Amino acid sequence: MSQFALLGSRRFAPFFWTQALGAFNDSAFRNAMVMLAAFQMGLSDHAVGLYTNLAPALFILPFFLFSATAGQLAEKFEKTRIIRYVKLFEIAAMILAAYAFIGHHLALLLVVLFMMGMHSTVFGPIKYAILPQALKTTELVGGNGLVEMGTQMAILIGMVAGNALMLFAGWGPHFSAALTIGVAMAGYAASRFIPAAPATAPELKFNWNPLSETVRVLRITHEDRAVFNAVLGISWFWFFGTVLVAQLPLYTRVSLGGDGSVNTLVLTLFSIGTGIGALMCEKMSGKRVEIGLVPLGAFGLTVFGVDLFLARPGAALARGLDWMAFLHAGGSWRIVIDLILIGVFAGFYVVPLFAFVQSRTPRDRLSRVIAGNNILNALLIVIASGFGLALDLLGFNAPQVFLLAALLNVAVAAYIFTLVPEFLMRFITWMLVKTLYRIRVDGMRNLPEQGPALLVCNHVSFMDPLILMANLRRPARFVMYYKIFNIPLLHFVFRTAKAIPVAGQQEDPAVLQHAFEAIDAALAEGELVCIFPEGGLTRDGSIAPFRTGVEKILKRRPVPVVPMALRGLWGSVWSRRDSMLGRARLPRRFRARVELVVDTPRSAEQVSAAMLEDRVRALRGDMA
Repeated sequence: MSQFALLGSRRFAPFFWTQALGAFNDSAFRNAMVMLAAFQMGLSDHAVGLYTNLAPALFILPFFLFSATAGQLAEKFEKTRIIRYVKLFEIAAMILAAYAFIGHHLALLLVVLFMMGMHSTVFGPIKYAILPQALKTTELVGGNGLVEMGTQMAILIGMVAGNALMLFAGWGPHFSAALTIGVAMAGYAASRFIPAAPATAPELKFNWNPLSETVRVLRITHEDRAVFNAVLGISWFWFFGTVLVAQLPLYTRVSLGGDGSVNTLVLTLFSIGTGIGALMCEKMSGKRVEIGLVPLGAFGLTVFGVDLFLARPGAALARGLDWMAFLHAGGSWRIVIDLILIGVFAGFYVVPLFAFVQSRTPRDRLSRVIAGNNILNALLIVIASGFGLALDLLGFNAPQVFLLAALLNVAVAAYIFTLVPEFLMRFITWMLVKTLYRIRVDGMRNLPEQGPALLVCNHVSFMDPLILMANLRRPARFVMYYKIFNIPLLHFVFRTAKAIPVAGQQEDPAVLQHAFEAIDAALAEGELVCIFPEGGLTRDGSIAPFRTGVEKILKRRPVPVVPMALRGLWGSVWSRRDSMLGRARLPRRFRARVELVVDTPRSAEQVSAAMLEDRVRALRGDMA
């Protein structure tokens, strides 16, 4: 099922429109407010500058003050009810904004801006914590992609609407007031259709002290190292995006020689690119949480960030170009492509990180982890603002800031991927498999979404574990021959994936015994374990008799068993067909068509080695 089908489902659609309308209103209000202050009130340049610098600080302040409290609310109480209260709060804020717009009350608009920051702060933990409750595991990446796309488009359209309406002479404040109140009411109406999302920690003891709760939330966020480093990755995304977007007005005017319409075009290209990248994540990941896309996203951000600098490192020769004149100017399309692709790779980067946090964090603390994420995001946004201001004082122009941010991205990505090698391991696996094979998967719905299970599969090539890693929708521990485990280069992948090396009884009984202990421990922890019961690669393309080690595993730890079969790998460069024929292992079947078939689970009492062998033979059929 395509991710777009979710837009027709009550499990997702009302929430999607509620959050999109909220993002639209937030953007429309803020831009209308800036336009009012800058062009309608006759303020001095100093006053406008003071106001525009104070406004972002007021909006971000509630994230520091109330994120921890918001995380507790989302855990302890039913989420849909909180969403409806938040939308009623938004209606009240927009009514107050209407009075301030029409009366040109600048101080009151700043109060409303703070209220909208509170609105976003309370809604944030719910926004991402509700998705795992409403969606299946296979829908999580697609759902996150739609939310990210919807948010980007809503912010963009809200920005254009907020700017345009306020420019109507005499009627701008009235039109802006009517729009923001109407959209807030539409958001509340949409929230009435969101299905109930029960509290995940109803017994949670509420802590009203925001300081001590913030410390506790950050401690909870830090407990799982992989999750915490994913949060750091998300926060870095906000740093990078803040630095980039803050430079765009100056970049547009000085480096591109454009007017306000070119600034809108630049923001549009970046937003559209991010939306495209977010939507592509589901297809590229095969509907699984594929963190291998994160290094790809980081690589793209750096490459096209550097190219954006190289495309126009200095000032433009012409000034005052509108968007059409800019597109017809020499070199403009390179800049257009760079901006779109920075957005695309930003989508590849951030969507899997959010899905990873959602899938790895226990439900009863997910909202608080998202709250911790929001606190760190806000901190990095503030640092990014200071970073941009410092570079400006040092005389850096906008393209030079882009270059520095792109180079810093390399260092930050390397730091994160060194701390959590799983990101890099998944990237290597994903790239290898997607480059070398075209894989069709049948029956992945049969894989248990949670709890332990033993996966059994035929063994055709040295690439079998990597192919399975890249296509199973849950991480699995692979039991593999210790000499394959120790292959140079691939050893990093297998070790990071926590594969379990095994040897024959005659080769190394200690390694064999350790393997059985590790398998049992993994199953006891609720993990998936995959074994190849043939005991080695097929030498002639046929399935060898299954050894009885599988029965020993199940006797000690009876868990469901999932038979699987790989088809089409015999004759590939890493199978033993070339060795059998006495010829060099050359890649004769580049982008070979391979199939993975997953059967329904069997209880431990139903299976034996012989029965599993027969079932895997039937699954594989004649397609060796």
